[in-house]
Amino acid sequence: MTRASDTQGDTRGALLSTEGLPDWLDPVVRAVATVRPTQLSRFLPPADGAGRQSAVLILFGEGEAGRGPELLLMERAGTLRSHAGQPAFPGGALDPEDGDPQGEGPLRAALREAEEETGLDPSGVQLFGVLPKLYIPVSGFVVTPVLAWWREPTPVGVVDPNETARVFTVPVADLTDPANRVTTLHPSGHKGPAFLVESALVWGFTAGIIDRLLHFAGWERPWDRNKQVPLDWRS
Repeated sequence: MTRASDTQGDTRGALLSTEGLPDWLDPVVRAVATVRPTQLSRFLPPADGAGRQSAVLILFGEGEAGRGPELLLMERAGTLRSHAGQPAFPGGALDPEDGDPQGEGPLRAALREAEEETGLDPSGVQLFGVLPKLYIPVSGFVVTPVLAWWREPTPVGVVDPNETARVFTVPVADLTDPANRVTTLHPSGHKGPAFLVESALVWGFTAGIIDRLLHFAGWERPWDRNKQVPLDWRS
């Protein structure tokens, strides 16, 4: 059973559609339509328009039998100067050919970057929603989270080992499991939600978005927020 046709009616409508999505994505669709920027993060884009426009792809898939719905993630190469070894959503900065940053640009960038980083076939990906733009002060990026349904999954993997260490999927059930949820303690003293899944510590911006999506979709389960791990938890 799937949803009825419902295409978003803004300037990005040509690339966004909720037609044919599985019923289990309904809570996510509703959350995307109602969530406010301040409910996602306290770091919002500068009022003066500063910041480099970028986008990430939050791709939900059906998952293998017995694993249930899943999310696509990648782990950045350990040799990178910034964010080395950190799990993240596929994504990156907008290129001029992506188009208007306030229109379809972020949607095109999210798909392009995901293809370049994981090798997925964009033709099998259905974009269905966009979250408010958020800001990452440490890098100066203004990030548009683009949500998608992996309608026709294709093989994925590392395309450039200089950029990516591995590409993997995480069952949503593992992300909601209280046993896998922790709070990270950054050397700066900042604390944030994190997930210990697939032999990785998912933290920072990526974990923050996942945390808020689980919460507003009604999938969050009570977990021990006093359970802390350092960023070098493997050491």
